[in-house]
Amino acid sequence: MNVHNITGNFVDILNETIYPAVVNIVNGKINAIERLPNTNSEIPHSPFILPGFIDSHVHIESSMLIPSEFARLAVVHGTVATVSDPHEIANVCGMEGVEFMILNGKTVPFKFFFGAPSCVPATTFESAGASISPANIEALLGKEEILYLSEMMNFPGVIHRDPQVLQKIEAARKAGKPIDGHAPGLRGNSLEQYIEGGFPGEKVITTDHECFTEEEAREKLQRGMKILIREGSAAKNFEALIPLLHEFPNDICFCSDDKHPDSLVAGHINQLCSRAVAKGIDIFKILRAACINPVRHYKLPVGTLQVGDPADLILVNDLKDFVVSQTYINGILVMENGQSLIPHPLHEAVATHINNFNCKKTKTSDYILRVEENDMEKRSILFPVIEALDGQLITNRIDLEMKVIDGNIIGDQEKDILKIVVVNRYKPAPVAKAFIRNFGFTHGAIASSVAHDSHNIVAVGIDDEQICEAVNLVIEEQGGISCVGGGKHLVVGLPVAGLMSHQDGKKVAEAYTQIDLMAKALGSSLSSPFMTLSFMALLVIPHLKLSDKGLFDGDKFEFVLSAQK
Repeated sequence: MNVHNITGNFVDILNETIYPAVVNIVNGKINAIERLPNTNSEIPHSPFILPGFIDSHVHIESSMLIPSEFARLAVVHGTVATVSDPHEIANVCGMEGVEFMILNGKTVPFKFFFGAPSCVPATTFESAGASISPANIEALLGKEEILYLSEMMNFPGVIHRDPQVLQKIEAARKAGKPIDGHAPGLRGNSLEQYIEGGFPGEKVITTDHECFTEEEAREKLQRGMKILIREGSAAKNFEALIPLLHEFPNDICFCSDDKHPDSLVAGHINQLCSRAVAKGIDIFKILRAACINPVRHYKLPVGTLQVGDPADLILVNDLKDFVVSQTYINGILVMENGQSLIPHPLHEAVATHINNFNCKKTKTSDYILRVEENDMEKRSILFPVIEALDGQLITNRIDLEMKVIDGNIIGDQEKDILKIVVVNRYKPAPVAKAFIRNFGFTHGAIASSVAHDSHNIVAVGIDDEQICEAVNLVIEEQGGISCVGGGKHLVVGLPVAGLMSHQDGKKVAEAYTQIDLMAKALGSSLSSPFMTLSFMALLVIPHLKLSDKGLFDGDKFEFVLSAQK
């Protein structure tokens, strides 16, 4: 029998009290909580005992780490569990990709709870590496490891009752598992139709993590949805939404959605708790969002510091900065004093064999963007340009007068109008080309095979030559991120589905930090150039994006310009 005790200031979130106590753990579960008799105040200089933190919506793949490596970094910050959507790898490798995530996650003492990816491919306006049918969804939902239907991004399909979409929703209803939402900017009657999920009078779709204004989130809360306040490496909605936690403490969770490795090394859900305290929000409301609400909504087998619960708990130095000194999962000490105790697993042989890359090196001429035949004599042309927004997934559409030289549309570096391209990585196809503003590069180019949602290769740069070089570096690695400029280049290989590395998480984070610094040295003021780039092909987020098939209007859900040969 494995028995041990933990003494400290016990934080009873549900009863909103803090008192000195001894937590008795037997065989990985909380056997007893003994309140100490001298209880006038907290024990000075003793740690606070809390339930572990939960990321209520995350794509592990965006950390560029396989699950086992993600876990090693996350426990340092007191995270014990994630509600994880394997949507990214599913778009590349289908059902095999989902299975890989589940199996790899089981190799470490961490609680990964995966969903069935609902939109693979996300739209019919892009080329993915795989598809997941309603029958596949039903099979996945039958697995004990699959706890929910992942974010239903095809909100037009829900509202207009697309038969395949409704089949997937019905499969989750029959399985009695929650359905996650994804409906940026959706309001009014359309929102209500979306929440009903094709079943009038019901509340079928239960969450949303895409709100970017307090008004939007408030309406969704009032209509019965749970709001997941997102703070990732690119999309940052904490400041806009956190005031709602005062009013809706039982209906809000914290999530990261997409978090690059350097951000994960710096912190996780613990950072959001600290920032919420600084906003003057009640500590118990904060901890409900971080520790309790995800467990209740998704029915997670994660402990909340109750007798009989799994001993999933953390010790923090104070309830202000949330520096974690110890993390326990099922009673096992997995982190102490900033050092992960989860060993680096050697799964390289398995990890490197899951990929889907059928792309030959490109040439500079592939990136020329020509005007229509009847515009060949023009010296300029009005052209729709993507405007990237720092800290947001949404983009703006701006129509600008672009130069035309010898029939070729040319960017304007002085006005920060750069070329953006998407290269199909699954089969030979014309390169899709457009222009983008706000990357700020004065020289060089960057490229990435992390390009939501289909994960073709996306690149942006000041000229075709350097864009071509950056793309070819990614192709050589069969997936990764690259940066070229000033006669130098860096590349971080991501051999697992072109999305993740199997290397030590801290080493990947260090490599990412170096390439991120190089990208910023090209002139970009974006807080995360590579993360921003990865969302420029995400068609389900308005307003203007670029897929491998062409320039796409996310409001009208139609192409503005098709990819050229």
